[in-house]
Amino acid sequence: MDMVMKLGATSAVVMFTKSSCCISHTIETLIRSFGANPIVYELDTHPNGKKMEKALIELGCQPSVPAIFIGKELVGGANEIMSLNVRGKLKQLLIKANAIWV
Repeated sequence: MDMVMKLGATSAVVMFTKSSCCISHTIETLIRSFGANPIVYELDTHPNGKKMEKALIELGCQPSVPAIFIGKELVGGANEIMSLNVRGKLKQLLIKANAIWV
């Protein structure tokens, strides 16, 4: 769990995904559409992917991907990101995390 939390704090936006997950791709595209450049860890290709996935599940991510950290905080998965976007709060969160500038 410590490894995931440390990686999640390395950049303004960090995503844990799987290369075959279309929802992960959609969320990454949404975040990039605001101008953010997330660090993406694809768990199915990463050497420590299985350990990271287990840690994400322990942190409460169900399903385990996508899992998104913004501003060093675990925001959650696709549902949380989409909810923030629909409520107009995702952009503000990205600005606050210095992931984008306006």
